[in-house]
Amino acid sequence: MTLAVDKPQSQPEPRRGRWIDDWRPEDPGFWADGGAKIARRNLVVSILSEHIGFSIWSLWSVFVLFLGPQYGLDPAQKFLLTSAPTLVGAVLRLPYTFAVATFGGRNWTIFSALMLLVPTIFAGVILEPGVSFTTLLICASVAGVGGGNFASSMANINAFYPQRLKGWALGINAGGGNIGVAAVQLIGLLVLATAGAAHPRYIVLIYLPLIVIAAVLAAIFMDNLTHASNDKRAMRDVIRDGHAWIMSLLYIGTFGSFIGFGFAFGQVLQVQFKADFATPVQAAYLTFLGPLLGSLIRPVGGMLADRLGGAVVTFWNFVAMALGAVLALIASQQHSLPLFVTGFVLLFIFSGLGNGSTYKMIPAIFKAKFPDDEREARRLATALIGVAGAIGAAGGVLVNLAFRQSFLEYKTGDGAYIAFIGYYALCFLVTWVVYLRRSPGKLTNV
Repeated sequence: MTLAVDKPQSQPEPRRGRWIDDWRPEDPGFWADGGAKIARRNLVVSILSEHIGFSIWSLWSVFVLFLGPQYGLDPAQKFLLTSAPTLVGAVLRLPYTFAVATFGGRNWTIFSALMLLVPTIFAGVILEPGVSFTTLLICASVAGVGGGNFASSMANINAFYPQRLKGWALGINAGGGNIGVAAVQLIGLLVLATAGAAHPRYIVLIYLPLIVIAAVLAAIFMDNLTHASNDKRAMRDVIRDGHAWIMSLLYIGTFGSFIGFGFAFGQVLQVQFKADFATPVQAAYLTFLGPLLGSLIRPVGGMLADRLGGAVVTFWNFVAMALGAVLALIASQQHSLPLFVTGFVLLFIFSGLGNGSTYKMIPAIFKAKFPDDEREARRLATALIGVAGAIGAAGGVLVNLAFRQSFLEYKTGDGAYIAFIGYYALCFLVTWVVYLRRSPGKLTNV
């Protein structure tokens, strides 16, 4: 005689259409009985999709290295070509954040991945000498759809993981995505070194099948969560909270720096150290290094924040970023390439570390404000992830515009470096005053 064995009631059960109705990550039994496995599966595919999104978003940081004299572009126009996708991606992060709750994380990941085909095919069609600057600018702007993927991916993963693991999970998710910046630059280097600057379309041919694969894997392995229902008031509510603007200020300093430097570094090397980089391929050998290190260390920022507190890690991180900008300024004035690269690598590393620690602070802030209301804390944290992500990405535009203006006025990047030092100083002062200084209204465990 056989006995029927019931499944544990705590185990999540996906229903038709890959929707999960019952999701309780804070319940240890639920998490151990299958919740962790499902969350991990969604995280892995999310990282892949976001990684490719970052690569498409960063395409024009590579394409500008292929745009030689035959395209008739000056350095100021090239900085605009890298600023345009940054700005569009920043704007799209707001609707992408709430798209997850409206359509489901799995469904939106499939759609947003397929959307990456548009800028990729567009670039493959128009990239040739004789194309107008306006056409190039439009094409670069369309690549901004890749920047929106980050916000939807982070909002989705935030819903899957318990509070105690959010720093790690969000750090891993974002770090794996951020590596897309370095990956596309490595691919660009490979094409430059083998086929030459006349063949930017080879990069397009590499990414087209990868985009399709990401969409297919999302369809097969990801899930939607019904509990992440959309709340149209969430964004309105969260922007009324002063912490939303403080965290956006800090995220401009971390992620804005990371993506801005990632887009601009190759151009800065070619303009400021022209004698050392006679060809684009020579600059490409260095451009991938900073984004790679910054991406790899982002999960470390999240894990350190889980252990030490996000505010503590963020404070010291901004101190280190200010020192890195000082090194870059000194190197620029002394025209020292080794010192300059050292300063920039430090900026990439600490911007990546700070990305992880600041994103850990967001759910911790609302957990501290609503200790007995998990749904409210999650609702506002998800909204702020979108708001801070959008405003922080806009910081990448400011970085590129700062370099553009500095080179136009001073023929060096010195003006930009001084601005960065001042901003990082503001950020570590604000972090200390709001989250670390002893005061009656101080939030705990942020």
